[in-house]
This record gives sequence, structure tokens and C-alpha cells, in this order.
Amino acid sequence: MCDTWVAMQDVTRDGRVIFAKNSDRPIFDCQPLLFQPRRRWPAGSRIQTGFVELPQVEETFAHLGSSLYWCWGYEEGINEWGLVIGNEAVYTKAFQEELDAYRQGKQSGFGLLGMDLIRVALERCRTAAQAVELIGGLVEEYGQFGSANPGMPHETGGYDNSFILADPDEAWILETAGRRWAARRIRQGSTSISNQLSIRANWDLGSSDLIDYARQKGWQPETVPGDRSSFDFAQAYIDEKMPRQISHIRMMRSRQLLAERSGQITPQWMMRIARDHYEDTFLQGPYFDAANPDFLSLCMHVSPADFTWGNTASSCVAVLPGRPGDLPVFWWTPGPPCNGCYVPFFPYGSRLPEMVSNAGLLGKQVTPAHQVGEDQFSPNSYWWLFRRLNDWVKGDAVNSLPGCYQERNPLVRARFDALEQAFAEQLPGVLQRAEAAGEHSPDERAQILDRFTEECVQQVLGAVNELTGMDI
Repeated sequence: MCDTWVAMQDVTRDGRVIFAKNSDRPIFDCQPLLFQPRRRWPAGSRIQTGFVELPQVEETFAHLGSSLYWCWGYEEGINEWGLVIGNEAVYTKAFQEELDAYRQGKQSGFGLLGMDLIRVALERCRTAAQAVELIGGLVEEYGQFGSANPGMPHETGGYDNSFILADPDEAWILETAGRRWAARRIRQGSTSISNQLSIRANWDLGSSDLIDYARQKGWQPETVPGDRSSFDFAQAYIDEKMPRQISHIRMMRSRQLLAERSGQITPQWMMRIARDHYEDTFLQGPYFDAANPDFLSLCMHVSPADFTWGNTASSCVAVLPGRPGDLPVFWWTPGPPCNGCYVPFFPYGSRLPEMVSNAGLLGKQVTPAHQVGEDQFSPNSYWWLFRRLNDWVKGDAVNSLPGCYQERNPLVRARFDALEQAFAEQLPGVLQRAEAAGEHSPDERAQILDRFTEECVQQVLGAVNELTGMDI
């Protein structure tokens, strides 16, 4: 489960593209935030992703990425050019074909995970259009079969992927089905995706045999000879055996909230969307509390009934440059954002606070998902401290104790709302100083940004430790 959404320049208050994603994962799937500087590579270098070894390019760009503790790639990330990407699991007939072949011992091999594709694109691409072409080509060449969930076999842990990719000028929705893909350009308005194919008959780019393959398989027969304009990608490739109630309702809810503030969308409104549990709808939110969910919501919480998969493991809101010289800002928080505090991070920095990049007891490693064990709490991990906070708010890791969320979440929000407001008020001055410094000293610019992020993280840690130490 994940949700990704984007608002273009014409619908945001300050005329900048704003991107957001909630990454939903198993409750132990620790997700540190990593920084990788720009780097040159020796000729002939190769990189090992989860299952595939790739030839490396001559130079990779500086970037930030929210990376699962066992994974080479990212759930969401941003690079120095203001390119930001997030992915979604989608379930297709093409994946089911690969799965059937695997069960019969005929599968041709493992492919790239959606998280790997995000990182490769951030390392190599300057624009969203370049990233679409790169990911599309990699999907065609390598495929994407293999478990992407820790401790789960390939049969239950694998999936195909969809993406939103955005840069300061435009965004794209890219959706894949096995080794095939379709992409649609977004230049105005807003949109969102969830865990289902959403591109219908209107796409701008795609694999060359996208239509022919589906018709060869009988997935969408040709009703009018020679007519290709009415081909419906989502209807042809979607796995009809996967219930869309897990995704369609969330997708439409995020689109509803985007439309509600069209023309006035701010980073804070994107954070509000990320924290949504349908509170102001006819559902009136979960019957008991958000941490004891009745249904799948944008801000995800694990359920003892095991229908919600896990928690939101991280959430980001990326504000992209509005003009040359502006710096992108990557607001990020671990855990369900209703209990989270967004902190500004910068791909133009030079380092992250060590705790932010630490996993739990298993450490940060690259291990095939089906072989990795469950990560566990470490006091040196920013992500795990937020996981402990989330458990404290609901009273237990899985079972929400009566009254805990109603009593403790307002305490968390009072502290974190004040911090987020303070960070937002300080940010323009920090960016102004950093942009001015960058004209003569990139190192000084990085130090200004690093120092601000460090100060914000320390304030958040102080609040987390104080809250979880309270005796209520």
C-alpha cells in the first residue's frame, strides 16, 4: 500500500510543483533516509541492486532517498536537479504470467525492484522525461520480478510498479506491467496514484508492443479493425482478481483533497492530505480511532485484522524550484504522518544527521527481501524512535488500547505542529542565505543547509523523547 500525489504550478499557492508520497510497509520495515553525493565512477564499474547487476555510468548525481533497511533502492527520493520520484505496487496480468512461469520453473530470472528503478533514475537523470525513458528501457531489458517485501517469498512479495516523477517544469505518471509500460505527461492541475493502474486510453509514451501484446493475449480484443485509439491500458493489463477497494478509494480521496484547495495548495496542505483518515467525510474517520482502523486510509495504521498490511513507514513532501537558483526542499518524516513531524532536508547539503540514516539492530544492508530477517528497535535509529512513539500513542504495536490515541495524539500534534510551523517560518531565510552562499562557495551553502537540518532534527528528537517519557 502506498499513495503518491502531485500538484502543478497552476494549482499551488506559490507557483511551484509540490510532490508528496506516503510509503506503507510492514511495521518492522525500517526506512532510513540516505544522502549520496555527486560521484564519478571508474570505467567499467558495476552496481549490484537487489537482484540485478547493472553497468554504472561515468557520473551519478547527488540525491536523497528513503531506503528500506534491506534495499539498495528508495521508496521516494529527490536529486540535485529537483527531480523527485515515488513508486506504487500495482498488480497486473503480466506479473501473474511471470508468477505462473516461476511456479513451473520456467521463469527467465529476477528483475529490478521498483525501489531500484527510483534510485537509478535519481542518480542518472536531470528531468522527469529522461527518467521515464530510462525506467521504461530498464523495465523492457531486465523486467521486475522478485520479492520486494521482507521475509516474503516471491509469490506473495512481488509486484509490478507505477510511479509519479516530477521536476520543476512537469510531472509524469509511469505505469508498468511486466516488461511493458505506459506514461502520461502532467503539465497542469493535480493528480494522484495508488495501488492500481490508472492510465486508460490517454498516454504520451509507451513500449512499442504495448497494444499488440495485450491483444495477442486476448486481454482486450480489437473491436474495430485497425482502431488503436480506444485501447484501454489499465483495463487490459490490470489483474482483475486483485480487489481495487484497497486502492481506488484512497486514490479518489487524495484527488478530492487536492481539488478542494486547487489554486491554493501549499506544502502544509500536502501534509494534511498525508495525515488523512477520512475524518471530515460521511465516514467520520475510523469508528474508534485512527490507530484502530476500519478501512484503508491515506495515513495507514496496522490492524489486528491484518487487512491494512502495516503502517505508513515514511512520508515526504517535496517543494521543487520555481526559478533558476532556487533550491528544492524535501520535507520528510518517518512513521504514520498523523504522529510524525516533517523536517526539511536538502539534496544540496553534504551530510545527514547520522541517526536519520541508521536502521535498527540489523543495520543497513542490501539483502534479497525474501532472505532478510525482521529489523528491531535501536535507540540510535531516528526511524525506530518514531516507531516507538507511534506505539506509545496507540498503546501497543498492533492493538490500539481504548482511549490512548484520543488522549495522546493531540499531545503529539501540539508539539509537532508548533515545530513544523517554526521550521517553515525559518526556512525562507535559510534558503536565502544558502542560495547567496552558493554563488561563491558550494561548501558554505551545504554547511548552512546541513546545520539547519541538524537543528530541526535535534528539536524533534527532544520532543519525541519527552513525549514517550511521559507518564499518562
